[in-house]
Amino acid sequence: MAVPKRKTSKSKKNSRRASKKISLPSIHLDKTTGEYVRNHHVSQQGYYNGKKVL
Repeated sequence: MAVPKRKTSKSKKNSRRASKKISLPSIHLDKTTGEYVRNHHVSQQGYYNGKKVL
């Protein structure tokens, strides 16, 4: 069975965990409706990239 030879330091452990950070979803202001929408998503009124799609 594999066993670590040395104790993992705090900095090594924390730098490994740094990539698991949760980021906020990116949003932008829709030009036609004036509401905030997630990037690459359709707005509540059915607009995407300034065009009615739904």
